[in-house]
Amino acid sequence: MGGGIRRARPSVGWALFASELAVLFRRRRTWAMLLALAAVPVLIAVAVRLSSSPPEPGRGPPFLDRVTQNGLFVSITALVVCIPLFLPLTVGVVAGDTIAGEANLGTLRYLLVVPAGRVRLLLVKFAGAAAFCLAATLTVVASGALIGAALFPVGPVTLLSGDTISVGESILRSLLVAGYVTVSLLGLSAIGLFISTLTVVPVGAMAATIVLSVVAQVLGALPQFEWLHPWLFSHYWLDFADLLRQPIAWTSFGDNALLQAGYAAVFGALAYGRFVTKDILS
Repeated sequence: MGGGIRRARPSVGWALFASELAVLFRRRRTWAMLLALAAVPVLIAVAVRLSSSPPEPGRGPPFLDRVTQNGLFVSITALVVCIPLFLPLTVGVVAGDTIAGEANLGTLRYLLVVPAGRVRLLLVKFAGAAAFCLAATLTVVASGALIGAALFPVGPVTLLSGDTISVGESILRSLLVAGYVTVSLLGLSAIGLFISTLTVVPVGAMAATIVLSVVAQVLGALPQFEWLHPWLFSHYWLDFADLLRQPIAWTSFGDNALLQAGYAAVFGALAYGRFVTKDILS
């Protein structure tokens, strides 16, 4: 019997995770945010298409001047536009709502009745936020690829290194960039999870998470804080250019993943410490 109970416990965690995803992606708010993200590449592509002259190199977001040459660059340009504000905003809303939203609705006490444990509940909430990060970045990439193919020619892509790759490989590179951006947002998700354990007001947790993402980027833009830059969770957000070279340089990807893992570990531990030492159910 004891062995049966131990074997059942992992299934509790997966069931809780499946329930978390179902609740997250059934919300109108979630789909509204995804639709807003999908609209960004559409607006970029339509603006370029309706322009009387093609974008000049060095003006506008990076890769914008390549959109008219190859529609696949709409996805990359849209990611560059979304990373500083739109993606952190949506991630902040989801991460800030993880625990505070349940406490505010009074459903947190019922979740803790399930024999999953508080650690597992926190892991499930973080995994749900991470799943949204992936969904958000893939939404931008997919929307950009579709509208780019509809409005502009699509063909072999010339990388930043000057090498040319096929359409199929360029799609794989776009997915790889989406994976990079997803990893980049995990540190912010962990921060939002921790802040969410500090309050029962989800709007406050959302706002605080979004504000911190803005503060980190402002500090990263100031040369006076150059000593701090490598420690900011936003430091590598736009450093995915190495994935658009031949051969791929994985250094920035590894550095970014290590930094985000550090933030996830630190703020995950803080969230756990807060969650198990204070009664937030009342």
